[in-house]
Amino acid sequence: MADHTRLARQFIEALPHSVMLGMEPQQMADGEAIISMPYRAELVGDPVTGVIHGGAVSALMDTCCGAAVMCHPDIGGGTATIDLRIDYMRTATPGQTIVARATCYHMTRSVAFVRAVALDEDTDNPVATATGAFTVEGRK
Repeated sequence: MADHTRLARQFIEALPHSVMLGMEPQQMADGEAIISMPYRAELVGDPVTGVIHGGAVSALMDTCCGAAVMCHPDIGGGTATIDLRIDYMRTATPGQTIVARATCYHMTRSVAFVRAVALDEDTDNPVATATGAFTVEGRK
């Protein structure tokens, strides 16, 4: 595992909010990241329907996008969110794990651009999509 990928994984596993939300890094390499977040009652935003709160989905997508930047082979340091737009397509199905997949598709000297999608077990129908810009530290 490359150093930048190891650093991204360690960072996520050490973030208190990621740990509290139950985020689990699944795959990270060369500017791409996949992170899952299992369904938990503590994350429900609507107790009547059991639907996960949009803020938890937002945190998952932001973290996954940042991880994609951190594990890009041309970056040598950390990152921070400059801008993140999330479009919620539908509610996540109660009881199902949500998986975010992010790709860092373009990088300048100081800004990385990322696209992401969040899916539950109905993988053909996105829960949300995102586009974002992130700071770049230590560009190689």
